[in-house]
Amino acid sequence: MKPAPRLSLVGAGPGDPELITLKGIKALQSADVVLYDALANPDLLEYAPVTALKIFVGKRAGLHYRQQQEINKMIVGYAKTMGHVVRLKGGDPYVFGRGHEELEYAKMHGIPGTYVPGISSAIAVPGLAGIPLTKRGANESFMVITGTLKDGSISKDLKLAAQTSATVVILMGISKLPEIIRIFKEERGKRESIALVQNGSLPHEKTLIGNLGNILIKQEEARIEAPAIMVIGQVVAERLQPNHELKEAISHL
Repeated sequence: MKPAPRLSLVGAGPGDPELITLKGIKALQSADVVLYDALANPDLLEYAPVTALKIFVGKRAGLHYRQQQEINKMIVGYAKTMGHVVRLKGGDPYVFGRGHEELEYAKMHGIPGTYVPGISSAIAVPGLAGIPLTKRGANESFMVITGTLKDGSISKDLKLAAQTSATVVILMGISKLPEIIRIFKEERGKRESIALVQNGSLPHEKTLIGNLGNILIKQEEARIEAPAIMVIGQVVAERLQPNHELKEAISHL
């Protein structure tokens, strides 16, 4: 008997395969098809049955392996022909992940869907790099903003965010770094702290710390690339060095 069609929209977390939820693992274990993104750690595919189809549908930094409309149609097509489709997306599917669009499309075509939250890189990556998003006396709020809109421009919300004292986390903005720095420097001055974190939560993570006055010079040497996040605010100056960085620093003494 053919399994009933259904969709599980699963957040894979920030990259480290141990940071997926138990509910996410259970969804993978019952998958007939897994459609996975570039930011979903491929090690997670080991939780899926050997018989499950595993199909890469990744999009990263403007390089779209498959367009969104095609992915939507794949979800519906595979659900109707094979049963349980797990859409495995990096971070949390509802944080700039277009996850809600996919659930809506599935529902329009009679496919029931379930949302399984994931740990967003916007929250986890700064913390794993030693940066608290909030700290008493340093800030009262934090914002998460996309750095690049679908037409390639930058969000107008960045100007508004720069006018506050909030910690600002910017996703998908590394290619717009000079423009973003200009906006924030105008509002907060060149001494405001900033961090760039590439491949957060993974063994090859790279972190660059500076201020709005020197980060572009530092970036010329460091070459932080996508996937990366940006954190701007006083909390960056509160950073605690992760253990692996402390060990490396001690070894050079």
